[in-house]
Amino acid sequence: MKRPQSRRPHDAPHPSRLEPLRAHAGDHGNHALDEFLAGRLTRRELLRYASAIGLTSLPAVAGLAALAAPRGAHAQGAAKPGNQTIRVAHLMPAGAVDPLTVTDAGALCLLNQTGEFLANDDAEGRLQPALALSWKANAKADVWTFKLRPDVKFHDGQPFGAKDVVATFDRLADPASGSAALSVLKGVLSKGGTKAIDAHTVEFHLDAPNGNFAYYVSSDNYNAVMLPANYAGNYEKSFIGTGAFKLDKFEARRGASFVRNPDYWGDKALPARVEFAFYADEQAQLLALQGHQADVMGTFTVQGGIGILNNPDFKVIGVRSSAHRQIHMRNDSPVFKDKRVRQALALALDRDVMVRGLFKGRAVVGNDSPFAPIFPSTATDVPQRKADLAKARQLLAQAGVAGGFDVTLTTEKYMEIPDLAVVVQNAAKAVGIRIALKVESQSQYYGAGTFGKSDWLDSPLGITDYGHRGVPNVFLNAPLTSGGTWNAAHFRNAQYDKLVAQFAATLDVAAQKQVARQIQTLLLDETPVIIPYFYDQLIAQRTALSGVRFTALAQLYFDRATLAA
Repeated sequence: MKRPQSRRPHDAPHPSRLEPLRAHAGDHGNHALDEFLAGRLTRRELLRYASAIGLTSLPAVAGLAALAAPRGAHAQGAAKPGNQTIRVAHLMPAGAVDPLTVTDAGALCLLNQTGEFLANDDAEGRLQPALALSWKANAKADVWTFKLRPDVKFHDGQPFGAKDVVATFDRLADPASGSAALSVLKGVLSKGGTKAIDAHTVEFHLDAPNGNFAYYVSSDNYNAVMLPANYAGNYEKSFIGTGAFKLDKFEARRGASFVRNPDYWGDKALPARVEFAFYADEQAQLLALQGHQADVMGTFTVQGGIGILNNPDFKVIGVRSSAHRQIHMRNDSPVFKDKRVRQALALALDRDVMVRGLFKGRAVVGNDSPFAPIFPSTATDVPQRKADLAKARQLLAQAGVAGGFDVTLTTEKYMEIPDLAVVVQNAAKAVGIRIALKVESQSQYYGAGTFGKSDWLDSPLGITDYGHRGVPNVFLNAPLTSGGTWNAAHFRNAQYDKLVAQFAATLDVAAQKQVARQIQTLLLDETPVIIPYFYDQLIAQRTALSGVRFTALAQLYFDRATLAA
């Protein structure tokens, strides 16, 4: 079939450089290459999509990786393992550290110190082979086949293989297990759906087609560290895994230390030791860093760490993420039942001011849908909503509330959210919406609050934090579908539900964008939630420290870290 001619983007390689890849790329891969050459996919989007469907894990198409290398990039000399200790000022885990139940940033980062995933979601959002060497979907995208890395051992000497993958995902997908991963896997993968084909091949038989499934079994699903088939619990005693570090000591509420694994299957860790000291809050972490009691801290926020930003002894590093805040308006409440009222509140907000004021530019504006700019599937031609006070007042008058109304905004005390609540309050006042603020602890907001089982699900107006995900699927389902478990907006729209199911089942990135455009347009019109920005994930470290890798989920990797003398 003759491919359509198109204008090549200025930074795209000549089409002839891509021809050797086409024979192995398949229909979806070739379509993505065509979209890239036509300028409808960026280099970054192409690489992310290729990793999601397994193309970059195939030796025959490894040339795609060259597209990611900056011009003039050169390889650095290989460092050798030494005797250094890296010290981490770390947020105290909220509860027991257990891969099955972990949900908080303090605990999830500890899992990847010793545990590994089938694939790793890197700082650019691309999936890289880890314990799986390759993956691919069938034509319907409802069966995914993963080829596992041979000659890998757990820290206790047991060999890693397909039986361990089956046991791990059966545990995570079991409704009776208390698994935190059910928020991701429910309706996607059921217990019994993971099957060992041979010692190093696994098939995932899904509940429904899913074009982004590889992310569900990667580090993007932080509960999915691989555990032995005979794992029986009590994780804090062993931190059993296959990783470059193994447990030295764990003390609840005090800290943890990890040492180099001499039997690691890959390059041995450069530091001999990594020590985590637990702190109750960000200010205590910052004091430890400034007092040279630590070399690095994660979960750094602009609001809490202004003093670090301009200090030459430290550097703040960020990665783009899909993490955001959702301002939900209960669509079944008297004040927000009319979508024109919801649109009016959204039009009262100046998103550019929020990005500059709350994040010093370390964020990007949102457009009231979960499609962050980092997702290859995001349609970038949907008009951006901007502040328009005159239009907001007009919509309120049309809805019969020209004089405005009173409402309480309930939210949580976490990061910049209390400041955001004040910004929303002041902006709403300009169009006649009078907001009273109720800022609660996280335990009250998500637990048994004023309105019933949890304030975030029952309050008429609220602000909820949503951490990063590598693909939009979870954001589209849980908070916004009619039966979504996190549907604080009480939004019910049959057309939306149908589009989300269609998006999930789509494997081709160009087709994903077409469905995404419809979803984004629908949400912009209905405005069940306001998503004003997507913020960067930040870490702060001493300038002497280099080689720390981290993800938008706040996972920290120290195996290539070094301290300058």
